[in-house]
Amino acid sequence: MAAGFNSKHSFVNLVSLILVMVVLLGRGALLGLADETGNLDAESEFCNNDLTSFLPPPYGNLSNVRCQLVWNTFILRYSQSRDHVVTFVLSALYTTGWVGIGFSKDGMMRGASAMVGWISKTGHARIKQYHLKGYNRSEVIPGKGDLNFTSILPVVVLDGANIYLAFQLQFESAVKRQPTLLAYSSRYPVNHELSVHDDKLSMVIDYSTAALPVNASVDHSQMKWSHGVLGILGWGLFLPIGAMVARFMKQKEPLWFYLHTILQFIGFFVVVSGVVVGQALYNSIHADVSAHRGIGYFALTICILQVTAFFIRPDKDSKFRRLWSTYHGFAGVLALLFGSVNIVYGIQIGSAGTPWKIGYGFLLGTLLVAAAILQVLSMMRSSEPKVQSPASQIYGL
Repeated sequence: MAAGFNSKHSFVNLVSLILVMVVLLGRGALLGLADETGNLDAESEFCNNDLTSFLPPPYGNLSNVRCQLVWNTFILRYSQSRDHVVTFVLSALYTTGWVGIGFSKDGMMRGASAMVGWISKTGHARIKQYHLKGYNRSEVIPGKGDLNFTSILPVVVLDGANIYLAFQLQFESAVKRQPTLLAYSSRYPVNHELSVHDDKLSMVIDYSTAALPVNASVDHSQMKWSHGVLGILGWGLFLPIGAMVARFMKQKEPLWFYLHTILQFIGFFVVVSGVVVGQALYNSIHADVSAHRGIGYFALTICILQVTAFFIRPDKDSKFRRLWSTYHGFAGVLALLFGSVNIVYGIQIGSAGTPWKIGYGFLLGTLLVAAAILQVLSMMRSSEPKVQSPASQIYGL
């Protein structure tokens, strides 16, 4: 009895330790986000630059201009008139390639329109609208888009080490919270066809106030990365391995039970952390990813039911134990299936790129191969005691 109590007590302590680690990780993430606000000094320095010497009017002498450091070296100046005309001046540190700013309905690339500028290898300034029809290069169409320009021509200027993109748009009503995309590439466009961006960012900016852009101090690309990593670790690593322990280590009593429980609790907490980051990301950019969110919350609900089932499982001698075991196994497989599908879907709609696809593909392939090998070994082991019976060998009894 004492040994059993100590074992349970140690298990409870371990679960408590995992909870503390999750809390500390969350606190560290918040502190990391707080460090982003240290860009204010650089913002003040760049926003005080005089644009009249190299930008033509109205870009060089905007009235009621608002200026913010929005990302890395990207400085966004904008001014909105009473007739809903918004003048934009985007500047960034520039060496080669292109710089772009886009406007989206939901914070996603698909369906957005963007202004992209660059200085060619021969020194010619280029600025052009692009319709971001999809994620492939062939779906980024030059000279197309939904931006409504005024009679003032867009310009792009290189002043010192910074490139300036300036353009003016007419809107039907006052622009308030607007999902805005930023991106750059170090490679030049070829025949106006854009190369894949080196990095990108999606944020929501409130163009109706002089306050700091909404969530501009939060790097949403980092939040997307965290959401993806947590999802892959939870759904793609800890939970599947925990399920494999329960499937193939039943002969190691009670080791399999403790390993299975620990891995599943770790996976559960990692999944919950990923959902929290994903919800925070959605609250920031309001992306239209209803299917991804629906699948995620459905799988999470199954996870919560699994955790609940752990605490109310019947005794081994109970007549309901077999029914509980059947439900527990089926629900676990269902959760892993939806979790895996959602990882693939999330990589696709998030434009995560080839490294993510290769990484998760390798992880999934490794787990499937390991499961197949363990299944074969398990079948061979279960057949060993019955080698003497030909009937058993024929019918697999």
